[in-house]
Amino acid sequence: ISTTPPSSQHHQLNGFSTPPPTSRPLHSPLPLSSPLSTQNPETLVLPVLKDISNGQYITSLYQGTPPVLSELVVDIGSRYLWVDCENNDNSSSYHPAQCNSSQCSLADATTCRTCTGSPSPGCNNNTCGLFPENSITGLSTEGDLIDDVVTFRSIDGTDATVSEFLFPCGSTSLLQGLAYGVEGMAGFGRRSMISIPYQLSSVFNIKPQFALCLSPSSFFNGFIFVGNSGNYNLGPVIDVSSILMRTPLVTNPVNAQGEASSEYFIGVSSIKIDGIEVKVNTSLLDIDDQGVGGTKISTVTAFTTMETSIYKAVTVAFIKAAKAKKMKRVAPVKPFKACYSTESINSTSAGPDVPNIDLVLGREDVYWRMFGANSMVEVKWRKALCLGLVDGGSSPRTSLVIGGKQLENIFLEFDLSTSVLGFSSSLLQRNTTCSNLNTKGIWPELKSSY
Repeated sequence: ISTTPPSSQHHQLNGFSTPPPTSRPLHSPLPLSSPLSTQNPETLVLPVLKDISNGQYITSLYQGTPPVLSELVVDIGSRYLWVDCENNDNSSSYHPAQCNSSQCSLADATTCRTCTGSPSPGCNNNTCGLFPENSITGLSTEGDLIDDVVTFRSIDGTDATVSEFLFPCGSTSLLQGLAYGVEGMAGFGRRSMISIPYQLSSVFNIKPQFALCLSPSSFFNGFIFVGNSGNYNLGPVIDVSSILMRTPLVTNPVNAQGEASSEYFIGVSSIKIDGIEVKVNTSLLDIDDQGVGGTKISTVTAFTTMETSIYKAVTVAFIKAAKAKKMKRVAPVKPFKACYSTESINSTSAGPDVPNIDLVLGREDVYWRMFGANSMVEVKWRKALCLGLVDGGSSPRTSLVIGGKQLENIFLEFDLSTSVLGFSSSLLQRNTTCSNLNTKGIWPELKSSY
């Protein structure tokens, strides 16, 4: 919950600051590092900044000729990157994917489109089409599949350019509900050969893998790493790869459109509050043959949502455990139910000292623990801390959706080659954060900002 009007926030992305516009600040990365470049990167890195006004996470990259900054909402479960081509049609390096071409096959694009207007990135004849979706509003439109030059930053600080990066064109109407100034969405999903990790893996011969580390701050960014692991260093001396627990990524065979889901599901088997198991209908934690149920990880859901019966059981158990800690209950603040006076809660290195929430992942010794920094939402004007869980309704498609708030300052590694998720506990326990990437050689001018 933001207590600062969006118009007064001045964001910085990668330490390169721009004046705030009248409605919402832009997220601006460092300029391209040309003439330095590499075509053999081991790991690529994208900055990610939180938009406090709506809880969305924004990344940025350069696209087209001449290179133009594109800001995109991060959706790890989306099949591909898409941009609004209606307002971004000046690139001289784009190419439409001709119907029945290998590009169309790679993208699983089966429709063939025509356009009567002037040729542009979103208007071509004999071009295969896809259906880019705004996963926040659920809106979808058909758009041309094209390729264009896209430039990423390598872990060594040089540029890594993909000359023919495939993505579909969205329409301006799809931007409704997205953060101010963004031009599309960045998809990192499974089961799509044109999602960001799969394309970069193919082009640069790196592992089909990405790691996510979200910052809760609107001033200091987190990161997404794509490619080989072993390069994740959070200052001053922490190699994050060495502290990860691991659990299988679960396949959801059917999404809402009847296809295999590109989203990331994990196998939660039980939920505990301060070590005591919460009694829930465990069949809801499984995915049925219609793709309903289970637990997924989402960067486009602000707070963790739970099916109503699970939400009620977890909330009741949390309230009971909070009472034992002598936490003083106060009036609820929508959409939250369990709120407490900040004056009745002590602090720890991992946030407010509140009951821990454990998502048990098959084995009792493998669990995702939510400490206070992730489980509680501060409502400053009420001097309150609220349990940051939301009732997802009695018949949601997914029973448990782990939202962005609960992902912040936690390191997540998605290995698409082995279908395994690596995850840390809160990095705050180790006196570091997702914004504390060791940037030497990548963005050295960042150091003065931290």
